[in-house]
Amino acid sequence: MQAKRYLAFTSVVITLVVFLAGLFWLGLFSYSAVPVSAFEALHALFEPNSTQMAHIVVMDIRLPRVLEAGIIGAALACAGALMQALTRNPLASPSLFGVNAGAALGMALVATFFVASSPISTQAAAMLGGFGAWVLVMILGGAWKMGSERGQLVLAGIAISALLGALTKACVILVEDQAIAVMGWLAGSFANAGWDTWRASWPILLPALLGGFILAPKVNLLVMGDERVKSLGVNLSLLRGLIALVVLLLVGISVSSVGAIAFVGLIVPHMARALVGYDYRLVLPVSMLIGAGLTIGADVLSRAVTFPTETPAGAVLALIGAPCFLYLVRRKA
Repeated sequence: MQAKRYLAFTSVVITLVVFLAGLFWLGLFSYSAVPVSAFEALHALFEPNSTQMAHIVVMDIRLPRVLEAGIIGAALACAGALMQALTRNPLASPSLFGVNAGAALGMALVATFFVASSPISTQAAAMLGGFGAWVLVMILGGAWKMGSERGQLVLAGIAISALLGALTKACVILVEDQAIAVMGWLAGSFANAGWDTWRASWPILLPALLGGFILAPKVNLLVMGDERVKSLGVNLSLLRGLIALVVLLLVGISVSSVGAIAFVGLIVPHMARALVGYDYRLVLPVSMLIGAGLTIGADVLSRAVTFPTETPAGAVLALIGAPCFLYLVRRKA
């Protein structure tokens, strides 16, 4: 039985990797203002020529953008899966529980009021904002009370997200000269993702993703309930703290890099569990692959909708995620 399960997991992973490779290739040449053929995109990857415009577009503009979209999707999907395990709530996600909104507020404060003399970096501001929002949601939702209702957490998350969103908009209104840049960033887009963005994000996101995968066996224990976890000799507070740290790193860096991308952390873990079951040793890698594919696909669609102009990828993902969220709410009601 175990061998059959891992064989099915292997087939799912291979299928997702092939699909992700196709989307990656598509993202390199599709809907470009400078015409780039599929063959030229492959040729630029393996034999780049700095004298050809198509190769310059692929290597300097499209490649870092697709890489960033992929790692951001993987990070948000992993963060959502970990949050759902930590809270034992199938509706938990960085966007629904206020982490995205808190990170966005932190970024907006730095980008508006402290643009010239910020005491902390934008990444640190995003992580601190996300941490503060999550703590508020956990307290108001009674996450650590025995017998607390799942719906209470969701309501707390919606309320805190709305409050922080209003504060973020107030920052933009009060500092009008930064309004266009901040509003464009809040929409969530990979249009401005370049090699600088990639170099700033992957050294943190990659270890955080690896940390989530290492924690997967212990994450499985959380589903059993607090008392049973303690009886197995697991330091529950330490485990929760490590998971929270991984989530905040993943969400904080993602939001500070490309803006608030919603719904990936909510719907992708459900898709992964439908494919490979509830073992987080399998759910997390599958979630990462699906999340990467979803964000790269959304980025391609964002270019196609109003070509040659672009629609924010966050808006495309919202159109996909909102119906899925309503379906999950009705199913869990």
